[in-house]
Order: sequence, then C-alpha cells, then structure tokens
Amino acid sequence: MTQTSDNVTWLTQEAYDKLKEELEYLSGPARTEIATKIAAAREEGDLRENGGYHAAKEEQGKQELRVRQLTQLLENAKVGEAPADDGVVEPGMVVTVAFDGDEDDTMTFLLASREYASSSIDTYSPQSPLGVGVHGKKAGEDAEYELPNGKMAMVRILSAKPYTG
Repeated sequence: MTQTSDNVTWLTQEAYDKLKEELEYLSGPARTEIATKIAAAREEGDLRENGGYHAAKEEQGKQELRVRQLTQLLENAKVGEAPADDGVVEPGMVVTVAFDGDEDDTMTFLLASREYASSSIDTYSPQSPLGVGVHGKKAGEDAEYELPNGKMAMVRILSAKPYTG
C-alpha cells in the first residue's frame, strides 16, 4: 500500500511490480504504437487541420506525463509490507466511517494514493482532509476533518482492515 511522506512512497511488492509493469509497457510498446499513429496521421497531409494528428500528439503528451510520474514514483518508492490488521487507520486500509456518529449514514473507502484507485471502492488520499482526520484512529474513535466550505465534520471510525485487492 502507499504512504507518502517527504517524497517517499511506501508500496507493497505487488503494487511496485504492477507500477513497474505499467512503466515498461508505456516506455516500450505504447511508445511504438503512438509513434505509428502519429506517422500515419502525418501522411494524411496538412497538419493544421488534421484531427487525427492532433489527437495522437495529445495522447503522446499524456502518455509521456504518466511515464514521468511513474518514473519519479518508483525512484522514490520503498517496498514494504501491507499494514498490520490492528484496526489502526493508515494507508492501505479499508476504512468504514459513520458520519456524525450516525450508524445508518456510513461510507467505506480505501485510504491510499490514487495509484490504487479502482471502480470497486472509493479511494481517498492520506493527504486529503478526510485522510488526515482519520489517520491513526481506531474503531470506536471519532475523527474531525475540514470540509471544502471550511466547516468541520465529524466521523466515527467503525472499522479499519487491510486492503486485499
């Protein structure tokens, strides 16, 4: 799982391998594919009005940005173990909270970096207001965090379990 502090990102071996695999693909086969698309679009003629060319160049820019992000992330990564199943909220944990202590108004999310975001569970960054508020708390404890409008909100930690993917 991940935890960022002083530009160090903690990753499980599985997460590190997954990100390294993505970087290798984007740096190799994906670069070749986008270069082929750009070359094919360039042959179509006038580049000023060539939508395919501009789309391919934009895709190339996004891809290169992702390569730089992954390179930096992996350079600063420390590979470690998944968090302990001790009920303490920390990065890599699936957390269930109740808003304002109302056991019927709950939310479950993964506390991790966006590298773990998936459609199966909401992901909140450890640096987000909610992430900062719940970090280090245990089941049964209350946590306070600041809403975008500047008001404070309260949640009660119901559970914190290691993310198993």
